[in-house]
Amino acid sequence: MKSLIVNADDFGLTIGVNDGIIQAFREGILTSTTLMANADAFDDAVAKARELPGLDVGCHLVLTGGRAIAPPEKIPSLVTRNGNLPKSLLDVVTRVSAGFIRRIDIETEFRAQIERIRDAGIVPSHVDTHKHTHVHPKIMEAFFDAAAACGITRVRKPFEKPLNKATQNGANEKSAWTPSPKSGLAKGDKLQRLLAGLSGVSAPIFRRGLRAHELKSPDYFLGIAVTGHMNAAVLQEMIENIPDGSSELMCHPGTNDAALEATGTRLTKSREIELQALVDPEVRAAIRAHGVHLMPYRDLN
Repeated sequence: MKSLIVNADDFGLTIGVNDGIIQAFREGILTSTTLMANADAFDDAVAKARELPGLDVGCHLVLTGGRAIAPPEKIPSLVTRNGNLPKSLLDVVTRVSAGFIRRIDIETEFRAQIERIRDAGIVPSHVDTHKHTHVHPKIMEAFFDAAAACGITRVRKPFEKPLNKATQNGANEKSAWTPSPKSGLAKGDKLQRLLAGLSGVSAPIFRRGLRAHELKSPDYFLGIAVTGHMNAAVLQEMIENIPDGSSELMCHPGTNDAALEATGTRLTKSREIELQALVDPEVRAAIRAHGVHLMPYRDLN
C-alpha cells in the first residue's frame, strides 16, 4: 500500500502563508501542516486551524530567526540578551558543534514551543524542525527528548535518498524519488540536492534514536531536493514514483506578498507555484491513478 502525508511547513509565518496552507488543504492534496510557535502570524494560524478541525497540525520547531519562547534566563547559551534566537542555520550549527550552545537549552526551547501550541488549544500530532536542524546529532538528541517528554510519538525523518538501481531491484535500504529529464529538474537545484545527500550521514543515529524513544516516522521523505522548484509537473512525477509504504512530502505553499518578503525567506514566488501544484486537478488524478492513499500525520501507525 502507498500512503502519503503531504505536510506544509511554516504555518504561522505570515497570513499569506496561512491562507495558502488552508487553500491547499481545502482544495488540494494537503493533509497536514506544522506550526511555528514564535512566528508573527501564529494567532492567525491558530484561529484558522480551529475553524478546520480536520486539518492535522504539528509543531515546526524553530532554532533560527525570531524570538525564543522560553525565558532568556532559562536558555542563556541559545539566545542573545534580548531573547533572540541565532540568525542563521550556519550560526546555530557552528555554535552547537563547538559546544557553545547547551543541549538542555535547546530541549527547553523546543518544549516551550510545543507547550505554547498546546496552550493555544491545538493538540500537536507530530514534530519537525525549521531548516531541518534536527539532522545535527546534538540537536537531534534534544529533539527526541522534547518530543518524548511532551508525549508526541510521530516525528519527521528528514533524509531523502535518490532512487537507484539497487533499491529498484528490491534492496532493503529506504530510498526516494529523484527527478527525471522530463521534469526539468534532472540537474535541479544543486545545493538542495547536495544538502539532501549530506543530511543522510546522520540517518543511522536517527534510526537508533527512534527505537530508543519509541517514536514513529514515515518510511520515506520527499521534498528537500525540489524545495523551491516544485511545480505541478514535478509533483505529478513524484506521485507516479512513490514506493510502497508510508511517505512524507514536504511542501511550502503560500502567497507571495510584502509580509513574506519582509521575513527574509528565499521561498517567495515558489510558494504560489507550489500552491497551484497542490490544487491541480491532474495531480489529484495522479493520486487516484497510482493508488496513493492520502493521510494525515496522526494516522501514521
